Amino acid sequence: MTTSPPPADRAGRGAEQDEPARRARGRPRDPLTDERITAAAADLLLRRGFDRTTVDEVAAVAKVGKATVYRRWPSKEDLAVAAMETLYGTEMPEPDTGSIRGDLRESYRTVLAFVNTPRGAAFLRTSIVESVRDDRIAALYRSSTERREALHRATFDRAIERGEVRPDVDVDTAVQWLGGLLASRVITRRPMPTVAEVDDLVDFTLRGVIKGD
Repeated sequence: MTTSPPPADRAGRGAEQDEPARRARGRPRDPLTDERITAAAADLLLRRGFDRTTVDEVAAVAKVGKATVYRRWPSKEDLAVAAMETLYGTEMPEPDTGSIRGDLRESYRTVLAFVNTPRGAAFLRTSIVESVRDDRIAALYRSSTERREALHRATFDRAIERGEVRPDVDVDTAVQWLGGLLASRVITRRPMPTVAEVDDLVDFTLRGVIKGD
């Protein structure tokens, strides 16, 4: 004689069987949607700043529902960090040319080309002004900047492995000095260095880090 499982047990087994089916029916995350959202967020952050940018506006510009944004980034802070990382990656990609001079020339060229555009100048001004005004916003910019610096640090690590750069070099200073120069120019309202000055800036960096014969 066979007995049927208790109702609770049958319900539990049914739930276990249905769970994979429910997961299988879910639509995969669309990377193009992610790109639209982060691009919209970056544009609004540059034009309006963090406090005056809303998730509703980001969703409207990206042509998605607000719930779609929150499924990807649970807070506006998370979205802002992702947007800034997208901005860095799009406007200032980190090169790997096979030599420290080549890497620095390409990196400095893209950075200086960006900061000499209205969009790039707005990014610098916004990041400095809002970071000074609000510790919470400063933490957002610091998070995205540190991730960017980690990529740039890898440029010097590769050069050290190739024997181009001294192993005792202060990599943090080598990575950060150009950003400090740009911030100083923004604060004092002086002209930005231009792409025409790339070779001089690269030489300045290399004199401090290059390995002697």
